[in-house]
Amino acid sequence: MPNAKYGAYKPTSPYFDLVRAALGSLVDGEHFFDIVTDDVIYEVLYDIPGWPRVVQGRSALMAAFRGYVDNIALQSADKLIVHKAEDGHVIVIEYEVHGTILATGVKYDNRFCSIIKIANRKITHWRDYMDSLTAWNAMTSISG
Repeated sequence: MPNAKYGAYKPTSPYFDLVRAALGSLVDGEHFFDIVTDDVIYEVLYDIPGWPRVVQGRSALMAAFRGYVDNIALQSADKLIVHKAEDGHVIVIEYEVHGTILATGVKYDNRFCSIIKIANRKITHWRDYMDSLTAWNAMTSISG
C-alpha cells in the first residue's frame, strides 16, 4: 500500500493492489481510493448485513471499507482475469480473495466479478458480483 494516508485500510491491501494492477495504465493514481472519482457509484448486487447495496461518493466508499476492515482481514487476492471492452472504458475483472473473519477466526475465500467503468482515467462506476452464500457462511460461522 504505497500511501501512508490509507494505512487504516491495510487489511484490504491484497484487494486494492489486485484492482490497481488490473487497471494498470488505464487510470491515474497509486491507491484504490486515488483512482475513483469523488462522485463514484459503487454497487454491490448482493445483500450482506452492514454493507450498503449502493455507495455514492469516494468519502462514503472509504467509510464503507472502514467497516470491512473492522470485520475481515485479507491475506491474498488472486486468480485475476481481465476483460477490456469499449476501448478500455469498461473493464471486467474476475478474481478471488482469501482472508479471515476477525470475530471468529473463520477462513474467508470468495470469488468476485466486477464491472468497472472508467472516464478521464478514473473509476466512475463499479458493479460487483460475488458468491453470496460463501460470504454468508463465513460471516455466520461459529468458530471453535
